[in-house]
Amino acid sequence: MAAAPEPVVTPSVFYRDPMAALKWLEAAFGFETSLLVTDDAGKVGHAEMTFRGAPIGVGGELESAALIGSAALRSPASIGGVGTQFIRIALDGDLDAHCERARGAGANITQEPANQFYGARTYRALDPDGHVWTFHQPTEALTVAEMERGSGLTIRTSL
Repeated sequence: MAAAPEPVVTPSVFYRDPMAALKWLEAAFGFETSLLVTDDAGKVGHAEMTFRGAPIGVGGELESAALIGSAALRSPASIGGVGTQFIRIALDGDLDAHCERARGAGANITQEPANQFYGARTYRALDPDGHVWTFHQPTEALTVAEMERGSGLTIRTSL
């Protein structure tokens, strides 16, 4: 049997305690740990999770000139809640039930489930370290003209 193709992109998030984060992400969002690399003391060196077949890297905070030059990989919790990205994830089940699962696990729901002008229902949550996770579920296929009317924005598909 041929191996599945390697994903083109693997977004990664960094935590103060990546092992606790892996457990929380499983409980809150239903992600599955697919790879866990630890040292002899059990410290996470690298981890990957999957959701609906898509990979998500999970790591600890890191400073290493040999690996990333002058950059430092930090959890938002270590830098005053500042984030530089959010990850948007498509659901194929009940979005409202997923939101309640996340809330029950301690997620801070910053945007309650709501229908959007672009034909999706979404909710947004912060995990315990302050990463932003947006979950969405298509509700209807809209034309660009319909989305523009619903939002007041100009929508283009190229520059």
